[in-house]
Amino acid sequence: MRKRLDRIRFRGQRRDEFLDLVDSPNTSDTECSEEAVMKTRTSVRELEELREVEGEQLSDTQADPGSFSAALQDEARTDLNEVKAHLEIALLEKHFLQEELRKLREESNVDSLKQELERERCRCNDLELKISEVLKSRLEDSPKAPPPPPPAVSSTDKQKETLSNSFLKWLNDRFGVYIEDFRFQPEETTVETEEPLSAKRLTENMRRLKRGFKPVTNFMRNLSALSRWYSIYTSAIAFFVYMYAAWHGWIVPMFLFLAILRLSLNCLIARGWRIQWSIVPEVSEPVEPPKEDLTVSEKFQLVLDVAQKAQNLFGRMANILEKIKNLFMWVHPELTEKLYIGLWLAFISSCLLPYKLLGFIIGVYAGIKFFIIDFIFKSCPKLRQRFDTPYIIWTNLPTDLQLKERSSSTLSRRAAAGGRGSVGAAAPLGVRDEDGGRYCSTKRGAFHEVFNLPESERPLTVCENGWRCCLINRDRKTPTDYIRNGVLYVTENYLCFESSSSRSGSSKRNKVIKLLDITDVQKYKVLSVLPGSGMGISIATPSTLKPMVFGAMMHRDEAFDAIFTQYMKIVAMATATSQET
Repeated sequence: MRKRLDRIRFRGQRRDEFLDLVDSPNTSDTECSEEAVMKTRTSVRELEELREVEGEQLSDTQADPGSFSAALQDEARTDLNEVKAHLEIALLEKHFLQEELRKLREESNVDSLKQELERERCRCNDLELKISEVLKSRLEDSPKAPPPPPPAVSSTDKQKETLSNSFLKWLNDRFGVYIEDFRFQPEETTVETEEPLSAKRLTENMRRLKRGFKPVTNFMRNLSALSRWYSIYTSAIAFFVYMYAAWHGWIVPMFLFLAILRLSLNCLIARGWRIQWSIVPEVSEPVEPPKEDLTVSEKFQLVLDVAQKAQNLFGRMANILEKIKNLFMWVHPELTEKLYIGLWLAFISSCLLPYKLLGFIIGVYAGIKFFIIDFIFKSCPKLRQRFDTPYIIWTNLPTDLQLKERSSSTLSRRAAAGGRGSVGAAAPLGVRDEDGGRYCSTKRGAFHEVFNLPESERPLTVCENGWRCCLINRDRKTPTDYIRNGVLYVTENYLCFESSSSRSGSSKRNKVIKLLDITDVQKYKVLSVLPGSGMGISIATPSTLKPMVFGAMMHRDEAFDAIFTQYMKIVAMATATSQET
């Protein structure tokens, strides 16, 4: 039995024979895994042999009760050997894992070294190309070598050639660098990387834009205060100084002196001086510290506020640019004609009058216009609307959006006029309003035919084109019937919803609700997470268990006012008729 224990104990390598972790050879992952598998198999065999030994020990103890104490000692030794075997297996696994970790680190270092090597190669190639280009350019710029001299050449000719070559070399070394600067090279196009959309970045850009426009807005506010005579003493001093400079022809030097004075004041302010000069007192707006942790609703509201400001700013800028474009493109001929005549008068006067007299007239007129005429026009708006020609031209200039609205209105009027003459031809397109000649139709045909209503029922003037929305019928379970996209109309007695689904060719998917059947009308918020009062309207009727919701409506307040007003009107008429009967 002892021989078997010794054989099991010293079957593998001893601990002294194991390689050190640092000096162990490099092996691959597959080799490590195969060795681990072999070690686990040998450990299983050891356990089986140990069990056989334990069985023999038990048989020996049963056969010889006198050797029970020796058997106990042998059993303790076997347990110790088993623990030792497990410990060796754990050490081997640790060794293999350390080897794998070291290999992974080496591989990562190799990749980084490869990347650096590729970069250095690219740099080396670029430098070689640049050197070759410089050498080629110098060879092209340098004069060609003279043809080989005849065999018989005098010493004086050799001296001249050496002197000319040295002189050309000196010129090339002295001025070759400056000549290289005048070489024409193709312009490099750089593509700027676009940043992803971020609420924090968007608000910061808006604040930067506001801070950048602040000097311009302050300058315009001070000019407006001067023309409005906000400070009488300041405006009077500015008026007399300006008129004196205009009378003596010093307008250009005066403006240059003012620019130098402004730059000098800015220099002193940048060095720490506290200089504040403004006609209108500046109002410091409270600056809210930016919040780092924002909820979803706060982020959504922040994006909405910034988007609204950007929309209004871009709208004003687009209006200005479109008005200028329409002024020069003769979109409004009456206004452009005034500008045309004014330019001809200015051209003729500039050709006939001397420049000194012309500058004097322009300077005096500008001062009187800015300090006196504008003050009178701003104080009396009716006079401004009648006699201020620049103001009249600017306010009457149309934008592209206004031109589009005017063209659509003229087309609708022409269609209505044509419909009056041919009622029979226009009948399938809509229903004629006997009072105003208005035709009411939808995309699928006449309004009353789509909803199976009398011909007298037609949308109100507020919703001739309807309101885009989605109908949420919470009584239905299927997704196709639960939410439907379409258009909502309100007539004198009905609330009509036309579904825009491709399968809704028939009127089965359309919804018609009688206003008298409505029990409750309320503003509804579909998603409580979003800020604001929502974009939906809930309609409760006796035929539905839960109120129907018309959500995702952009003009929700306008639609709610129209529906509620018509609903209250119909209810009041019904109560009045019931009381009379």
